[in-house]
Amino acid sequence: MDKITGKNNELIKDIKRLMSSSQKRKDKKLFVLEGARLSFDILNSFYEVDTFLITQTAYDKYTDLANMMFEKSERGYIISDEVSQKLSETKNSQGVYAVCRMKDDDFVLDKNGKYIILDNVQDPGNVGTIIRTAEALGISAAFVSSGCDIYNPKVLRASMGSVLRLNVIRYGDAADCVKELKQNGIKVYSTSPNSDALDITNVSFTEGCACVIGNEANGVQDSVIALSDATVKIRMLGNAESLNASVAGAITMWEMLR
Repeated sequence: MDKITGKNNELIKDIKRLMSSSQKRKDKKLFVLEGARLSFDILNSFYEVDTFLITQTAYDKYTDLANMMFEKSERGYIISDEVSQKLSETKNSQGVYAVCRMKDDDFVLDKNGKYIILDNVQDPGNVGTIIRTAEALGISAAFVSSGCDIYNPKVLRASMGSVLRLNVIRYGDAADCVKELKQNGIKVYSTSPNSDALDITNVSFTEGCACVIGNEANGVQDSVIALSDATVKIRMLGNAESLNASVAGAITMWEMLR
């Protein structure tokens, strides 16, 4: 197998750009996984691997999995520790990287499914954690509109690989997503702190439905609320004015599925 030892190699520069630039990822339709767990998770997903890179030390540790990745990838390289450190976005690099192709956003709706919609959620930790929780609880799919790029390395790490396994569909605008869901018989509820919103514990989520989690600072857009069947709130007994988006998402999804 080929080796890359120089950190100024053009392929390495291109991969580093993919890791740091959402626009570059969008243009190339590629994203990068870093770390053994995330990279090897791709073996059990529907994503295709363009390039696989691993240090000799990591190869010796994960030989069987690495060989499977080399077989799955169009290109594969053994890289030096110096190259790995240049690519790494973590303190202690594991020396394993996979450049993968983005999937199409085609998805067949289940009229009885339970969905979560992220309306311009900006923080990659929140986006990744909500997607991870959605997979854990059995949500049918997550729709992500605007906000943070789902292929941001921080989202991928926070999701612990759930982005690779859960159906995550990107939308330019949450209002368009809500319209499509409603056209397919899915009820949509927007989360809101307003006093006139329904207490989420009193809502029956027995049919196909979706809940919208809004932007960290501004909440759900007015245009999305106007299209929703109702607004729901998480009742709080303490003095805090609001919940972190990922916490609100977890509570909301739990109520949808209980």
